[in-house]
Amino acid sequence: MFENLSERLERSFKILKGQGKITELNVAETLKEVRRSLLDADVNYKIAKDFTNRVKEKALGMDVLTAVKPGQMMVKIVHDELAELMGGRNVEVNIKGNPAIILMSGLQGSGKTTFSGKFANLLQTKKGKRPLLVACDVYRPAAIEQLKVLGQQINVPVYSDETTKDPVRIATDAVKYAKANAFDVVIVDTAGRLAVDEEMMREIAAIKKAIEPTETLFVVDAMTGQDAVNTAKEFNDRLDFDGVILTKLDGDTRGGAALSIRTVVNKPIKYVGTGEKLEALDAFHPERMADRILGMGDIVSLVEKAQEQFDAEEAKKLQKKISRNQFNFNDFLSQIQQIKKMGNIKDLASMIPGVGKALKDVEIDDDAFKGVEAIIYSMTPKEREHPEIINGSRRMRIAKGSGTTVQEVNRLLKQFDESKKMMKMLSGGNKLMRRMPGMRR
Repeated sequence: MFENLSERLERSFKILKGQGKITELNVAETLKEVRRSLLDADVNYKIAKDFTNRVKEKALGMDVLTAVKPGQMMVKIVHDELAELMGGRNVEVNIKGNPAIILMSGLQGSGKTTFSGKFANLLQTKKGKRPLLVACDVYRPAAIEQLKVLGQQINVPVYSDETTKDPVRIATDAVKYAKANAFDVVIVDTAGRLAVDEEMMREIAAIKKAIEPTETLFVVDAMTGQDAVNTAKEFNDRLDFDGVILTKLDGDTRGGAALSIRTVVNKPIKYVGTGEKLEALDAFHPERMADRILGMGDIVSLVEKAQEQFDAEEAKKLQKKISRNQFNFNDFLSQIQQIKKMGNIKDLASMIPGVGKALKDVEIDDDAFKGVEAIIYSMTPKEREHPEIINGSRRMRIAKGSGTTVQEVNRLLKQFDESKKMMKMLSGGNKLMRRMPGMRR
């Protein structure tokens, strides 16, 4: 995401490289390129102009410390202004209530139904809530079925009533059902149209009035760029929604919607969809997003994703196995599964400072581990537990069973052996450090 904008901004800052100080002339030249970068990213012209004017005002009114180069100072100012442009801070969805009622709104194809499933999954797995999904899209073919399939995948009940075409009645009945059955969050998925029309607006307004939601969220496809911003304004004028959900942000290399929408509707972006999997949903943090746009990575989000999959007890067991040189393919497979749960591999790599740029033109398949997993699954339980017994004939059988070559099996076994030795050394190194004078803990 934001690849084009990141590249253009990086080129803009090069104008100040080697300059001794910030002057009105070199700032004007740099900001002209910054404004072009924003416009190319499909940011509204007025927003881009106001943004660069604020940056110019701050840059010229700031004394550059001798230890800080003008280019570095400009990056810092642009970073802070980008974060402010996108809202400045993270704003959570309000899920307080008995039950909390979340009303979804947006055009057809924006990703409302998928987001509803993702959000229910997040509430259940990370917030300890008991959500109920409500199918109020009575027009789109298979919309109710789609929500039911999503509900089954995450084990969340779906309330629907196919005896009526009245979404207001379905929504109000669903809230009564939730109260009677101790659900603490109700997520109401509504119908959309291909374009904003009066009938749709009246319907969603009637649902809102009837169920009095805790939050009304506007779901929008980030890839529609400036159109997304215009649609958001129309919905906000009628519904006065509480927050924005940007879907398909992983497919948008420009990012104009994310940069413009906050200013136009004065409502925070709360979550962003970053992939097709039900776990591919991230809370929106403006400062972290500004870091990523400027190529600084996003280590905080990467650590948070890792912590979500981290099990302290399992980690202790694994450390013991490594120290005793008992790490095997079952442990290796378990580590792969945890990495996969963290999300899109390329997206994760781009969170490491400098790596995103290096991987720009590199295709990383989300199924990158498939070959490795196939090889491990073709091993017998004994072979996984004791890799040292895998001889030539076993390697041939494993290769045949996994649809790979003997060379690929050999490569994996060699890499595994080297990794095992490295982990053993690191584990031994920690013990050695503790034994050294002055290094005891």
